[in-house]
Parts: sequence; C-alpha cells; structure tokens
Amino acid sequence: MRHNPFSEFYFQLIALMISIIVVHAVYITIVRPQANAALREQIELQAAGEIATIERSGYIVIKDYEQESCFILALWATAIIGFKARQGMRERQFLNHPLIEVESGTRILPEDTRSYARSVQALPAADREYLVPRALLAALQRFGSTRNIQDVSDTVKEVCETQADRLDSELSMIRYIVWAIPSIGFIGTVRGIGQALGQAHRAVEGDIVGVTTSLGVAFNSTFIALVISLFIMFILHQLQLMQERLVLDTQSYCDINLLRHLAIR
Repeated sequence: MRHNPFSEFYFQLIALMISIIVVHAVYITIVRPQANAALREQIELQAAGEIATIERSGYIVIKDYEQESCFILALWATAIIGFKARQGMRERQFLNHPLIEVESGTRILPEDTRSYARSVQALPAADREYLVPRALLAALQRFGSTRNIQDVSDTVKEVCETQADRLDSELSMIRYIVWAIPSIGFIGTVRGIGQALGQAHRAVEGDIVGVTTSLGVAFNSTFIALVISLFIMFILHQLQLMQERLVLDTQSYCDINLLRHLAIR
C-alpha cells in the first residue's frame, strides 16, 4: 500500500516520545531506586568487612543511561515493526478474496479487461492502493492495451518487485536503530573504562569500589545492548519474511486468478 509518508513519520515521532516517557518513568520510579538500594547494601557489607557472595542485582545491570537509551530505542523499533506488521496483515487479507470473479474454463480476452477491471476499481480508494488490487489492475490495463500475455506477466512482476524494493527501503530506520543500540553500548564501555582508569590511584590505596563500579558500567552496557540488538534483529527478520512472502504470494495469486485465464483470439 502507498502510505502517506507524513502519517508514518508522525507515528514514528509519537512512538519515540511515548517510548522515552515510558522507559524514563520506569527508570526513575523502579530501576534506579532499586539499584541504589542494592549498591548501598553492598557498600555497607564491604565497609563492615564482610566478604560475602552478593547476588547480582538485575537493577544494577540496567541502571545506567546507556542501558536506558537502549531500551528506549528497542521499544521504538518494536513499535515501528508492529506498525509495519499490521500493514502487512491488512495487505494479506486481499489474498483470501477473489477480487476478479472468473469461472473455471472462462477465458479473458483483451476486450473483456474493462469489465473485469470494474470490480477492482469499485473498491474504496484506500483499498485500491494495496498490492493485490494494484497488481491486478495494472495487469488488466496492460493486457487491454498490448494484447500480449507475456507483457502482463512482466507487469505483475514489475509491480511486485517495486513493492518489494519499497518495503525494503522503509526498513532503513529500523536498521539504523539496530546499528545504534550496540554503538550506545560501546559508548558505555568506553565511559566505564575511562572512569575506572581515572580511579586507578584509589584502587592502589585499597579502595576498589569506584573501579569495580565503573567497570560494571563498561561491561553491563555492552551486555544489555547486545542482548537487545539480538531481539530486535529477530523480530526484524520475521517482518522481512512476512513482507517477502506477501510479494511472492501476490505473484502466485495473479498467476492463478488472472494470468491462466488470459487468451488471445
């Protein structure tokens, strides 16, 4: 379907704003208070000279700004993928309906194309923009003008390939997010290692709390970023698979419901 680029842009902008608000609200109300409480407990145990095995808190792992940014981007990417998946499911609905009623054994001649095209043209304007109606209408118009079945086949293929290219290009924002998430994790790694090196003199004096905390930032940010990027890549590939199947199924639909009925006197 040829979507309004501005409406999709507004959806992505609103989804980004909601993602920022939701994730930040969770962080300031749950994650950071819980992480700070766990850190204070660890510091108190170390100050008391107790060397005990302390369970690693998940809140400490995800508490830093880099992890928060990764979760914001992940939620944003998931919203965009869900939006496009919903569009794809709407497109697939037309594969389950015979838009052109052709009885078995009936032949469609070039002079019959206008009458068969009327059923597609009678669809609402928004529905005519979906892939299946566009492919059928383009095929009928080409057959009526060229009277060549091979041209019709090429037209269907061209419409489907154009749609496939457009769908692939529209995934560029999601691919950018998938690239950005690990990059933010690596920024956290660099920041954490830099802070740890800045406190090396304190470690020499025996105070290793600052160093271990900074190294935790370094490794935790990369760990969380890589896990999130794996999840986003998985659902992105599922979306691509759905879109590719839609294009291939549309070609098969046109072959079965239109091309095999075409004939020339």
